[in-house]
Amino acid sequence: MENPPKGLPKVERGPASWGKTFGGRKLLIATPLIVDEFVRKKVPIGKLVTITQIRKNLCKKFEADNTCPLTTGIFLRIVAETSEEDRKAGRKDPTPYWRVIRENGSLIDKFPGAPRLQSAYLKKEGHSIDAGKKTPRVVDFEESLVKL
Repeated sequence: MENPPKGLPKVERGPASWGKTFGGRKLLIATPLIVDEFVRKKVPIGKLVTITQIRKNLCKKFEADNTCPLTTGIFLRIVAETSEEDRKAGRKDPTPYWRVIRENGSLIDKFPGAPRLQSAYLKKEGHSIDAGKKTPRVVDFEESLVKL
């Protein structure tokens, strides 16, 4: 995001205990728009990104020690829901939230229509899904991860 709203995103300086929990005391609280922009610009067709990759990239960009995992997950869900609303409204080029996976290659159960919809979008882009697991996973996902 070129010019985030004043005061956003926030890098919060926390107590010493954050050092153990978050790997440092400066924690980035991103925004849905920043997460949306990352997914749009950094994850092309055929590629995937993990939530951890997103968080690490954002904390570097905003000079923090880590990015809040809770708010990042919430913002990803907002991005996904907005993308589906855009798609239903006939807007072209919705944010490709379906390219975001968990660190082990599994699909994200909080996304709209999960895991069926995310699986369908990924298959359409050439990925294979192992649905035999409790949570479906992208087969050989490591080969498709973006290099950040």
